[in-house]
Amino acid sequence: MSKAISSTTWVWSLHSDAHDYALGELTPQQTTSSKIFSSNLAHLSLVFFWLAGMHLHGAYFSNYHCWLKDPKHSSPSAQSVWHLVGQDILNAEVGAHFQGLHITSGLFQLWRSEGIVTTLALKDACAISLIATILSLMGSFLHLHLIWPEISLYKKFKSLSVHHLCGLFGLGSISLSGHQIHISVPTHRLLLSGVDPASMPCPQELLNLSELSQLNVILLPQGRISSLLGSSGKLLAGGGILLGQVAAHHFYVGVACLLSGILASRLRYTSVTSLATVLSWNAQLSINLAITGSCSIIFAHLSYAIPVYPYCATDYPTVLCLFSHHMWLGGYLIVGAGAHASIFLIRDYLETMNGSRSRGFEEVLNHRDIVVGHLIWVVVALGLHAFGLYIHNDTLQALGRPEDVLCDTASLQLKPILAGLLQTGPLSLSSATEVLDGKLLRMTQELGTADFLVHHIHAFTIHVTLLILVKGVLYARSTRLVSEKLDLGFRYPCDGPGRGGTCQISPWDHIYLAVFWMYNALSVVLFHYFWKMQSDVWGVYKTETLHITHITGIGDYSINSTTINGWLRNFLWSQATQVIQSYGTSLSGYGLVFIGAHFIWALSLMFLYSGRGYWQELIESIIWAHHKLKLVPFLQPRALSITQGRAVGLTHYVCGGTACTWAFIIIGCLDKVHIYTHPDIIRG
Repeated sequence: MSKAISSTTWVWSLHSDAHDYALGELTPQQTTSSKIFSSNLAHLSLVFFWLAGMHLHGAYFSNYHCWLKDPKHSSPSAQSVWHLVGQDILNAEVGAHFQGLHITSGLFQLWRSEGIVTTLALKDACAISLIATILSLMGSFLHLHLIWPEISLYKKFKSLSVHHLCGLFGLGSISLSGHQIHISVPTHRLLLSGVDPASMPCPQELLNLSELSQLNVILLPQGRISSLLGSSGKLLAGGGILLGQVAAHHFYVGVACLLSGILASRLRYTSVTSLATVLSWNAQLSINLAITGSCSIIFAHLSYAIPVYPYCATDYPTVLCLFSHHMWLGGYLIVGAGAHASIFLIRDYLETMNGSRSRGFEEVLNHRDIVVGHLIWVVVALGLHAFGLYIHNDTLQALGRPEDVLCDTASLQLKPILAGLLQTGPLSLSSATEVLDGKLLRMTQELGTADFLVHHIHAFTIHVTLLILVKGVLYARSTRLVSEKLDLGFRYPCDGPGRGGTCQISPWDHIYLAVFWMYNALSVVLFHYFWKMQSDVWGVYKTETLHITHITGIGDYSINSTTINGWLRNFLWSQATQVIQSYGTSLSGYGLVFIGAHFIWALSLMFLYSGRGYWQELIESIIWAHHKLKLVPFLQPRALSITQGRAVGLTHYVCGGTACTWAFIIIGCLDKVHIYTHPDIIRG
């Protein structure tokens, strides 16, 4: 920043240090805590604005009213493309005489589970979200520029103890349970009974006992509250568990939070030092990111294993996108946890924990060589054996010896034992096949050799990511190679082999490498999930012949995924034809994204492979030409550092790869939407 705006350095400093509040200059009205609090409110305003946009589109541009009447044979859509240069070809036939883009956010199913059945309710939600957006922005501005931290709302929030938060969460969960019992469940029962949404009573009328008693025949056919809450674990009407069970879940969670708050309030006086008073902002953020990322990954698996929202399980593209979205979210959040853990050790460890250091954390730092050494052995063993089995299968398959390949149809089989006990054995949790209107929702499959092989690949990629993150955190302060890493900071340029090879040893470089391996791990997970669901779960059930037909044919995954060539031939290359041949159809937009993402991904390799001298000369030539023509004010070009080049390359690599994967998997589902809505035309 010393060169200010006369050089291009300020561009990189702006992007790299925008959220580094500890390094920025503070006015008399500002503290690091007030800047963080204001940033939280500003980010919250974006969330509210996003929700307002979703409800606005649902109220004015969607087929939500038609979807409520027939969710089995129509697809959600809330966006219609205008005709300007012929791009209205993107509007697909989604059912109920409506054309538009097929949305896969799951909002229609969420609104139905909330009891929202009119456009007026969507408009009210949009207005409330916009009001919350304005209030959040005003609060962010006031607490950052005008209000002193000592008298600000931040001080009131900071005074909240753990038992206060537990009480608030508990009361909020119980309130949501009451809404679901009194509004959501009766509305859902009325919809299932065939009542038109336009003729339904208003939500506030459902709170009236006399009004509810008139609908007792529809809402409570057995006259018992158990029929409202439900007692079966099977997927019932709507392809999800009963909303009454969801309401009971939130009620019990609320009670548990209240009891936890009471216990916390009794124990807070006996504890000597609270962990929150010891840890810094970076440490707290690291812990919160790790917990939130783990919860996101857990929810990704629960979203399809235990479908909650009505008619979500029958919308295969929505299930796929919800799984992919939360897996990507969880991966990025966990990598962020590693980044802030490293920053905590570099900047805050001695200051915040001096005199009250955590004995357990000290032991981990003292035994970091043992921890990292064990992880290395685990990674080497998993990588050698997991990929060795695939190489064995490919080699024998190429040599014309299929009888010696490890698979379920050959003499050599590697079937999982412990997982099989939970899946189909005596300890089986569920063995039911759920069907709704001819479409398969879930079914239990016997795990085989293909599952055994790919799950060990998952274990390998996850442990490699963990190894890089743990090494970056534990060695953030010093190593035998560079003892002054603490003085160098979170990121610093490397000197190459002249200093013993100091490249890629800074904490930032570990995050840089961890993102690549996180991308690898999640890509294998998404490809495995998509292929497995198409081959063994998703499909149709014909009641006339009692025959199940899956999308890609029965056993396609189990037969072909035991070799690397099978993954390329039968999955990636075979299903890529759908996105490559999408031009001239309503799915052509995804084809353009697929091609464009490849270019973005390829551009990243130029930054990752090329040296800084290449970009130095290129930038100098471009800026010289602009100065010669007097198109831009005079700027002194500064060369990209190795760290900056890696940051640019990493961003393009991950964004291009993610967009490419997204277009590939979503078009694989949307291409078959007409088959889902008309199961009789599917072919095995």
